[in-house]
Parts: sequence; structure tokens; C-alpha cells
Amino acid sequence: MSKKNIIIVLAFLILVLLAGYYYYYKNKQASEVVNQTNSAVLPSTSTNPLENKPNVNPVDQTNPFKNIKTNPFQ
Repeated sequence: MSKKNIIIVLAFLILVLLAGYYYYYKNKQASEVVNQTNSAVLPSTSTNPLENKPNVNPVDQTNPFKNIKTNPFQ
């Protein structure tokens, strides 16, 4: 390869790298703006829909062993 071809290939690679960096930088800025906008506008939501569910299990609410006396000699 001649020097002219090497210079053309290097210039092309530099342009590709600069274009890739520009594209990455613009997408990063856009995603930051979207995240800031969403956090300011949208209310925060819980990911667990059963977080505040009532306890409706009757076994948890009653004690079947109410009149059990402990052994004083143990």
C-alpha cells in the first residue's frame, strides 16, 4: 500500500470514530432528558401491587389454642 492509501484509510477511520462518538453522546443526552422529564411529570409507582393488601386469612386472626396452660413443673 502506498502512503496515500494509508492516509485515506486513517482519515476514514477517524471520521467513523467521530461519527460514532457523536451518535453515542446525542443518545446519552436524549435519554437523560427523558429520564428527568419522566421523574418530574409522572408519579412514582410501586412495583408490587399486593404491597397494601388486607389480611383476609381467618387462620391468622384466630388462635385455636386459647385455653392451654403451661406445666409449672417443667
